[in-house]
Amino acid sequence: MVQTTIDRASSQPSKENALILWFEEVGIADIPLVGGKNASLGEMIQQLTPKGVNVPTGFATTAYAFRYFIEKAGLQAKLRDLFADLDVEDVNNLREHGRQARALILNTPFPSELELAITQAYIRLCERYGDGAAACDRYEGAEKEECKRYLSDTDVAVRSSATAEDLPDASFAGQQETYLNVHGVVGVLDACHRCFASLFTDRAISYRTIKGFDHFEVALSVGVQKMVRSDLASSGVMFSIDTETGFKNAALITAAYGLGENVVQGAVNPDEYFVFKPTLKQGFRPILEKRLGSKEIKMVYDVGGGKLTKNVPVPEPERKKYAITDDEIITLGKWACIIEDHYSEVRGSYTPMDIEWAKDGLTGELFIVQARPETVQSQKSGSVLRSFKLKGTGEVVAKGRAVGEMIGQGKARVILDVHKIDEFQPGEVLITNKTDPDWEPIMKKSSAIVTNQGGRTCHAAIIAREMGIPAIVGCGDATAVVKTGEEVTVSCAEGEEGRVYRGLVPFEVQETQLDNLPRTRTKILMNVGNPEEAFGLASIPCDGVGLARFEFIIANHIKAHPLALMHFDELEDESVKQEIAQLTALYDHKPDFFVDKLAHGIGTIAAAFYPNPVVVRMSDFKSNEYANLLGGKQFEPEEENPMIGWRGASRYYDPKYAEAYGLECKALKRVRDEMGLTNVIPMIPFCRTPEEGRKVLAEMEKHGLKRGENGLQVYVMCEIPSNVILADQYSEIFDGFSIGSNDLTQLTLGLDRDSSLVAHIFDERNDAVKEMVRQVIAKAKKNGRKVGICGQAPSDYPEFARFLVELGIDSISLNPDSVLKTLLDIAKTEGVS
Repeated sequence: MVQTTIDRASSQPSKENALILWFEEVGIADIPLVGGKNASLGEMIQQLTPKGVNVPTGFATTAYAFRYFIEKAGLQAKLRDLFADLDVEDVNNLREHGRQARALILNTPFPSELELAITQAYIRLCERYGDGAAACDRYEGAEKEECKRYLSDTDVAVRSSATAEDLPDASFAGQQETYLNVHGVVGVLDACHRCFASLFTDRAISYRTIKGFDHFEVALSVGVQKMVRSDLASSGVMFSIDTETGFKNAALITAAYGLGENVVQGAVNPDEYFVFKPTLKQGFRPILEKRLGSKEIKMVYDVGGGKLTKNVPVPEPERKKYAITDDEIITLGKWACIIEDHYSEVRGSYTPMDIEWAKDGLTGELFIVQARPETVQSQKSGSVLRSFKLKGTGEVVAKGRAVGEMIGQGKARVILDVHKIDEFQPGEVLITNKTDPDWEPIMKKSSAIVTNQGGRTCHAAIIAREMGIPAIVGCGDATAVVKTGEEVTVSCAEGEEGRVYRGLVPFEVQETQLDNLPRTRTKILMNVGNPEEAFGLASIPCDGVGLARFEFIIANHIKAHPLALMHFDELEDESVKQEIAQLTALYDHKPDFFVDKLAHGIGTIAAAFYPNPVVVRMSDFKSNEYANLLGGKQFEPEEENPMIGWRGASRYYDPKYAEAYGLECKALKRVRDEMGLTNVIPMIPFCRTPEEGRKVLAEMEKHGLKRGENGLQVYVMCEIPSNVILADQYSEIFDGFSIGSNDLTQLTLGLDRDSSLVAHIFDERNDAVKEMVRQVIAKAKKNGRKVGICGQAPSDYPEFARFLVELGIDSISLNPDSVLKTLLDIAKTEGVS
């Protein structure tokens, strides 16, 4: 590679005084020379291309080149004078100083040496890709070179890369400009010049001031990179960490059609996919979740009119499809792991990454076009658990994707035009369509941010996390339903769905120190219902999950009765049939919807607590509850007392339901065999007799789930007196017991726990119930079987938890909000400090 330098006397110019460096010549150590973005591209081309990661090549103007330009034109003194009275808190002052600084740079021509260096490098890039050269074959010598100079037309992306950029504690994301689909020498030179000027965009000036960077210590490098034709395919952003909870073992991938700027800017609601990294590295295919985004527009190349790109509508059929295939999700997930592992090794500490990717529509190849350290979750303390909790409720006026797991409130300010941001007052809730870096001067002053557009990797989401502000993105209609001046509460503390409440709903913030917690002999497990909360709950110290319920996933994520899916064409209610058709629109074979959704839900919980055990209870709806699912009434009997009727194990082998149970088995097998999450332990509920237990195991075996194979254990719920009385026999069939204290109490005391008339008698601390518990623990231990409890009692009654510990129970599974206080209480009981 040829380097063009100012020092003509040097026959072997060094990197430090080069005007141009090719990506292949730089690495992560060269951030001072070419900025974070370009140094990272060079690092990946050199180190990760041999590992299969595709990165398009190009070249960079250097920080030396920028400083040479500034110094030769005498711009530094002029800029210092200009910034003498800069006030970034005054939006109008900031706007005017930024405008003058950019004009100063744009009105100053490049030195001839720099212009020549950029021109020669771009022509060489064109030759490398075979573009433009053929049109110049009619010429020779100098004329041919002149032709190449003006006719070369390789399409490139021209991106700014500041020398203070992409540091572990400051992202500088989007502070400077990017230009896509740039053609020809004149176009490249103009884009480079504009990038230089963008070092002084309003948002960049404001951000550097906030972060404490000297404006004149930061230089700008420009990367000129071969375009990936994602305008003909798809692109997106991925993080090697969960952006909301900081869960390290999952990679989040977003995807939309067209060029990636729309995803970054939040102009579209992209698809979202989660991949589990540990078993992905082992060769499994652990796609934990796939969520379809609306993807209403896509950015494509523009032809004529002086514009480089334009947005066009995405046809309706394409919106209803995922933007990439499962194979491509897996490939991107693997690359995220490779990139994260490499940067963690280079930096000497765990370094989660923020990565932009693109798919070339001409070749079908995937490429990484940027990678930078993630700057929010990686900086948080792991020793303090901070949780927000609403203490009331109110009218929900808007919903979207939650960002930040926090709660914010204040008066709303609806702003649709960035030129009106000077109307914003500190402490207000910003309501807008979407944000880009031009909005940052007021974002830092807001108590919360709500946008109509965008996904969890858009600009608003990234900046809100960095500034510690809750945000809800992709609401669709927030600017229409919320009015300026009304008080609202923005809650991102209720799972993945964020909610905007009308009025100021009271809430509390709890902080818990997690360091120096005791280790108890009794395993402390957690009850986890909602897969959407699993990654967040995983930060609470525990030994695994003692109860994850199929019913929650079926009722909230699947919503349809499994037999209604299996016999879709036979459904009698046309309105129900239409609703199920809409729910399963992505699936030609309706039962696959059930298997996918159930596998994703189980897999997400299992991944969150991997490699610790995760005990999942297979479906235990009563017939009346099954009937409430879509299409359920057609397949369910009417029972006088469903609580002790056709539920649990008795359904699984019954010809009237066995095929539906097969779907549950298929989902479980996918989680264990395809995702590699063998920490999942299925548990059979309401198993009335040992013979029923054998029939259920035989039914599972039909679907490839054989106890003992691939480490498969099967537990049984102990919630019927027969489970206690015949515990020795059950021990021959199952690997462990989990005491369901709710049902065990009602069946021991002979009462209906749903009846308010006898509710006052219901008490797990009753001597008869405690005697049942005492017996089953003793019998399980005698037979070498695990025994735990997953019922409500230990969460509600500390004395009941102490009673269990004294009996030597192996594990206690608790509601999340009871884990830490019960852990400390058990430690005292065991004499652990």
